[in-house]
Amino acid sequence: MNRDYPLDKIRNFGIIAHIDAGKTTTSERVLFYTGMSHKIGEVHDGDTVTDWMEQERERGITITSAAITCFWNPSYMGTDVSKKVRFNIIDTPGHIDFTAEVKRSLRVLDGAVVVFDGVAGVEPQSETNWRYADDGNVSRICFINKLDRMGANFERSYASILDRLSKKAVRMQIPMGLEENFKGVIDLLKMKAYYFEGEMGIIVKEEEIPAEFAEEAKKYRAELIEKIVEQDDTLMTAYLEGKEPSFEDLKRILRKAVIDVKIIPVYAGSALKNKGVQLVLDAVVDYLPSPVDMPPIVGVHPDTGAEVIRHASDEEPFAALAFKLQNDPFVGQLTFFRVYSGTIEAGTYVYNSTTGEKERLGRIVRLQADKREEVKKVFAGEIAAAVGLKSAKTSHTLCDENDPIILDPIKFVEPVVSLRIEPKTKADQEKMGMALKKLSDEDPTFKISSNIETGETIVSGMGELHLDIMIDRMKREFNVEANIGKPQVAYKETITDEAEAEHKYIKQSGGKGQYGHVKIIFKPLEPLDPEKKLPKNVHRYDDFEFIDSIKGGVIPQEFIPAVEKGIREAMERGIVAGYKMVNVSAELTFGSYHDVDSSEIAYKIAASQAFQDGAKRAKPVILEPIMKIEVVFPEKFMGDITGSLSSKRGQIEGMEERGMLRVINAKVPLSEMFGYTTQLRSMTEGRGNANMEFSHYEVVPKNVELEIIEARK
Repeated sequence: MNRDYPLDKIRNFGIIAHIDAGKTTTSERVLFYTGMSHKIGEVHDGDTVTDWMEQERERGITITSAAITCFWNPSYMGTDVSKKVRFNIIDTPGHIDFTAEVKRSLRVLDGAVVVFDGVAGVEPQSETNWRYADDGNVSRICFINKLDRMGANFERSYASILDRLSKKAVRMQIPMGLEENFKGVIDLLKMKAYYFEGEMGIIVKEEEIPAEFAEEAKKYRAELIEKIVEQDDTLMTAYLEGKEPSFEDLKRILRKAVIDVKIIPVYAGSALKNKGVQLVLDAVVDYLPSPVDMPPIVGVHPDTGAEVIRHASDEEPFAALAFKLQNDPFVGQLTFFRVYSGTIEAGTYVYNSTTGEKERLGRIVRLQADKREEVKKVFAGEIAAAVGLKSAKTSHTLCDENDPIILDPIKFVEPVVSLRIEPKTKADQEKMGMALKKLSDEDPTFKISSNIETGETIVSGMGELHLDIMIDRMKREFNVEANIGKPQVAYKETITDEAEAEHKYIKQSGGKGQYGHVKIIFKPLEPLDPEKKLPKNVHRYDDFEFIDSIKGGVIPQEFIPAVEKGIREAMERGIVAGYKMVNVSAELTFGSYHDVDSSEIAYKIAASQAFQDGAKRAKPVILEPIMKIEVVFPEKFMGDITGSLSSKRGQIEGMEERGMLRVINAKVPLSEMFGYTTQLRSMTEGRGNANMEFSHYEVVPKNVELEIIEARK
């Protein structure tokens, strides 16, 4: 079975934005114009294709990323099939609590369409998503949406992209009119005006630029041309000599610059009013990369650790990354994966190089949001979902057993809010464990832990809304009723000084005894220098470092891992108030052993006791999560807002105007922010809103530390 679409005719891209910028509305237009749906669903009516979960339709927000496969003919829905391009699109959530969905989607996509609200411009989640795209060096196209709205301003929104995101952005279009006078767009490369007529703007009319916009278009076209010719010495020389580059040359150089993330084109429109979306789809075809334009994927060999490279080709050995799990009520667990090289057929076996297990790949489906199309085979560069894989989790590599490779895992942010949860009945107890495991498999930022002392189950997530949705899903999808405690802050502990501790664990009780003796230096963990190669005796993790400095075999080598394990387990319990200890460096410098009595358990206990002793003397402190918050409100409430933020130990970092509204950016401890949205509404007559995202951890003030310790007793 051969591939039905050549690799250069595939575009894997995501639609990303801040909440309410119009991503899902844009996705619905894409589905309509590409012929995948015969009516356009609206978010406010709760009938969109990509927001298919009940919770999404009720709340009017995207919670889980939806994968869509569709086809676009750049000649505006013409009949020439040879020009059709396959789109694999992921519509991602905009709310900060579901940011993991954006992060994992961008890891497997080649490009992104970043949607902005034409009134608000760049918003906090736009910046976070942009940062994720920068991390993955993902090519981007910007779409300034909602230009029909009251207060819309294309130039102000464009300036906010240049100012807060990237100087590489350049206008490809300008709008003709704004707000209720928004008529269409002008393409600066073609120097033509475009109008969108007929049902749902399905007819795209190309006309000459109206006289009133001619000067403006000329001025901005010159800016665009300069930006493009800067990328090519030959074109630059010709341009400086007064020769106008050809349209084909400009397009060719622009495509290369967008793929190399040297230029980010900016488009204009209104998805809700059906203006401009088709031209963005053309831009996806013209400028965003196909899998063959991407550099080869680099991984490591699971046995040797040697670097392994895979090119986007059906001829190379199979390599894919599982990037998302989804529980489907009809077929069970779906494992979404992106194929980087080679092919895989349904019914064959696939090797999971992360776990070392081999599994049968029962069925493969291609997703249209909540609908499935079964396929027999998937090829390099494609995105699909497998049915029936039991051991595959997010970030696992699926590959050919004879040519194994492990691809870089996706790194997720640690959760900052926790809840105590307990089943209502005995029957719920059994179901709850299974439900929570499935939900945490789906979402790596939703963590479950047990408090050994109290027997409680604690769930942790990215925010109150995140936990609220997860509990709601547990009730609806798994029929589990549970009692929920109040949201709790995920505090951490660390040490701020150096201390040395020595401990001998000796136990004699007749027969074989126990003997373990260690001397360890504990100190705060220094940031990792990426340029510096770590020595072989240093084991480095995200929040812990273990250094084996034992000389002359005073502790046998087989007991060293037990020392590391003992310290790590003790770190889970903390010192000050029982919170997990982070950012600790532990150097094992000395010890001794007994020929008969020494054992792994003895060294583990000795190391654990040494940690407790050393950490107590290394000036331990409690860390609290600090949130970055943006508050948008009418000016007359300025005094109330600044006063309330100050009372919450907030630090105001900046103020700005956004049309008729005022914006305050601040950093505030999470513990002070529970229920803030409700307070804000009552303070501003319902006209203010706030966006919050995790920023960093900081040492809590002494008076707050005492309150935390008291509350933990």
